[in-house]
Amino acid sequence: MGRIAGHLSVHMIPCRSNKHVKAITYTRYGPPEVLQVNDVDKPAPGDDEVLIRVRAAEATKSDCELRGFRFSVNWFWLPLRIAVGVTRPRREILGGYFSGEIAAVGKDVTRFAVGDAVFGTAGLRMGAYGEFAALPAAYTIAAKPANMSFAEAAAVPLGGLNALHFMRLAKISPGDRVLINGAGGSIGTHGLQIAKSMGAEVTAVDKAEKAAMLERLGADRFIDYQQEDFARAGRTFDVVFDMVARSSYRACLSVLKPGGRYFSGNPRLSVMLRTALTNRFTDKSASFAFAKETMEELETLREMIEEGRIVSIVDRTLPMSEAPEAHRLVETEKRNGAIVLLIGEPDEAGEESK
Repeated sequence: MGRIAGHLSVHMIPCRSNKHVKAITYTRYGPPEVLQVNDVDKPAPGDDEVLIRVRAAEATKSDCELRGFRFSVNWFWLPLRIAVGVTRPRREILGGYFSGEIAAVGKDVTRFAVGDAVFGTAGLRMGAYGEFAALPAAYTIAAKPANMSFAEAAAVPLGGLNALHFMRLAKISPGDRVLINGAGGSIGTHGLQIAKSMGAEVTAVDKAEKAAMLERLGADRFIDYQQEDFARAGRTFDVVFDMVARSSYRACLSVLKPGGRYFSGNPRLSVMLRTALTNRFTDKSASFAFAKETMEELETLREMIEEGRIVSIVDRTLPMSEAPEAHRLVETEKRNGAIVLLIGEPDEAGEESK
């Protein structure tokens, strides 16, 4: 990625407004309709920050959960409420995963240059639902894959970073049998592709509407959980990767071979406690280690994408004005792939294919 001389304070590229920009905001917790497009103050980067002109942002389950403050896993409810706002959200612009261009750099930033096309994560700082986001240059941000549009690239970091984390922990060897429960989500689809790239035989579990997509991504076998219980199918696995918050821990462990490995990407407190017992008293291992979403992992994903080993699946793109619909599609799982918001005015958002 290009560099820029450190002695210059802040370098800017022309923009439509000097003071105000558009953003999807919410000022109270509630249903999708609380999301509104409003004018907000344009952020300014600090000395160690970059200003990103956001082109696309994935609408994620985390965004939906924060918007409504309703979570599928509730053990962290109180500390998170204190962190993000007790009576109303402290940060009014959601969006943790994005792609865009570097619009300005602070004087201490050396690894980015104005005009660089990037993708990455904004962490709990969020802000990717706005036309501009100021983020520390040390955040997990990397060059956008050259063979992806902005929309496709925005659909990678959430699923890709978490999936790569767990597939590495699984230490998959060629020929291993892997079951992915909840394979049709962002993390599951990336996990499927990464496991296949490691030489695994993958069984994908999800609803029937996602079968064709998952088989297209390389699933060797598909199980429709509404018609068949994978725990009674008579097959055993070296690895079970579970993305379903309300799944049966007992069922997942029952299909593991001796020495098999279980990983939960969406653990309940009871699962977190039971993993310790599994590791201590059985010949199987269990883990819920959360992904750190590192720069090295994002760079690895970019390389895998440019080598053709991973693709992102975008169900559809929507303009900022349709953010409520984007959240409804994510919450109801009426999608086959990521829902991506195109950030900016229609004529600008059309540039996302670059």
